[in-house]
Amino acid sequence: MTFELIDWLIIGLFLAVSLFISLRYQGEASKSLSDFFLGGRNLPWYIAGVSLVATTFAADTPLAVTELVAKNGISSNWIWWSFLFGGMLTTFFFANLWRRANVLTELELIELRYSGKPAAILRGFKAIYLGLFMNVIVIGWVNVAMVSIIQVFFDIPKETAFWYMMAVMVITMIYASLSGLIGVAITDTIQFAIAITGCIILAVIVVNSDEIGGIDGLKEKLPDGALNFFPTIGDSAQGTFNTLTISIGAFLSYIGVQWWSSWYPGAEPGGGGYIAQRMMSAKNEKHAVFATLFFQAAHYCLRPWPWILVGLCSLVLYPELSEADKKLGFVMAMKDFLPAGLKGLLFVAFLAAYMSTISTQLNWGASYLVNDLYKRFIEKKNKLTEEEQNKKNILVSRLFTVGIMIIGGFVTTQINSISAVWTFVMSCGAGLGLVLILRWYWWRINAWSEITATVAPFFAYYISSQFLEDKFGQSFIDNNGTFFVTVGFTTTAWLIATVLTKPSEKEHLIKFYQLVKPEGLWNPIRIAAREDKQKSQLLNLTICWVSSITFVYSLLFATGKTIFKEWDEALIWGGICIVSIWLLQHFMKRTNILN
Repeated sequence: MTFELIDWLIIGLFLAVSLFISLRYQGEASKSLSDFFLGGRNLPWYIAGVSLVATTFAADTPLAVTELVAKNGISSNWIWWSFLFGGMLTTFFFANLWRRANVLTELELIELRYSGKPAAILRGFKAIYLGLFMNVIVIGWVNVAMVSIIQVFFDIPKETAFWYMMAVMVITMIYASLSGLIGVAITDTIQFAIAITGCIILAVIVVNSDEIGGIDGLKEKLPDGALNFFPTIGDSAQGTFNTLTISIGAFLSYIGVQWWSSWYPGAEPGGGGYIAQRMMSAKNEKHAVFATLFFQAAHYCLRPWPWILVGLCSLVLYPELSEADKKLGFVMAMKDFLPAGLKGLLFVAFLAAYMSTISTQLNWGASYLVNDLYKRFIEKKNKLTEEEQNKKNILVSRLFTVGIMIIGGFVTTQINSISAVWTFVMSCGAGLGLVLILRWYWWRINAWSEITATVAPFFAYYISSQFLEDKFGQSFIDNNGTFFVTVGFTTTAWLIATVLTKPSEKEHLIKFYQLVKPEGLWNPIRIAAREDKQKSQLLNLTICWVSSITFVYSLLFATGKTIFKEWDEALIWGGICIVSIWLLQHFMKRTNILN
């Protein structure tokens, strides 16, 4: 791709603004660990929410959606649309609890909720497992996507593109390590505005090009079934555009099981990772709820349609692309249809998407390694003043940030397949989700429950993939048999572990109950704490959860039907959206989350 002077000026201006923000907020981030990792717990909901949307808008996501749509049409997006159920569960059942717990990191909750050595071991293990191992894997696959983008953009060898990517990663590391979460969140807001604007501009230009001929021309040129919003449920996982078909088992795993049972970065049941970090950084519980509510709506309704449109256009424009290269249709459309200036803007959009994700991964990962590993197990007692201790903590945090960047760069060179990494990560967390949910609502869950649920998926996945798939054949694979076996085995294992081991110490549970005020199966602890029984919010919260899911899906479909000029269906989905919004607002007022 040939860049003009204006393109380079746009890119340079963007990088300069990012570094300026880091210098602007360096002082605020250097006051304490809470300021560095949680922005002083004072982020308004719209900053925290936009930061979450920007973080999940990685360099690989437009390419991934383009690949899904180019292969199997719009309905293939259900592989990630199904996570809305778990996301809204976090919004209404967990956001206020996370903010109320007043912890610095998700892992600090482990020793707040559980007692004894098992809790300490679990916290230390997860600090390394999530903060380093899983974190650099995520960084690695995002880097691989960015390398592919740079390679196509500039028509350069992969090795050269890698070093370009590393230069951008160093810039990202600099502003993330200087300004902490507050700088990351502010930069995210600007980056998301650039990224989504750029994608919308690209979609409008490509759809209205002579080759496509507008929405009407696109609809005429697409294969039958490409515009279907819902897949056909059948006995085979093999499908075409005419009838995109998934098996009954696969459908049930997406809609009925995956969202509550599986741990996945950014979609942790009950909240976790950088989702929990943003909730804990909010001004108060109300802001935490609204931040996650905004995130879910923007994540599923605002972002996808520009990507989907470009993906559909790429199917028409580049039919020669192989199955493995269909994701590059997005980048090729940028090269072929954007004039000078807009090419720079769209490249900046990808830089913004990439940098917002990497900056969060660096800051979040460092928070685990500093707060839950270094300070908890390694740091020796000293006689430093509070100011001196804070300076030392911030220095250690910045060093860990640099270290994660270096290791992430190395891991990037070892990844050959992003889809293989996704499969591995999903398999590692199958069955863990229910423990992460119930630890808030059932006093009997203990550290051994979570330890077992963390380890069991590895054994179950290995046994199932190595032996059961061969024994039961293709039908087992098509119906996500390995997934169901892993979830079932893990759930059974942690329930047995819970029954056979002692609960956390009663005094420890009483302190947790008095701080967080959880609902559910806590009566023995509530009585021991001599606390009055609370009026249950669970029914109203459940109605909020259902109505919010209906609101987001109906808005998503209404927007799509409007884009494709299918007015009758657009009105129907729009009406459902309005009713669900009314219900959501009505029942939110009957809960305590707005107080």
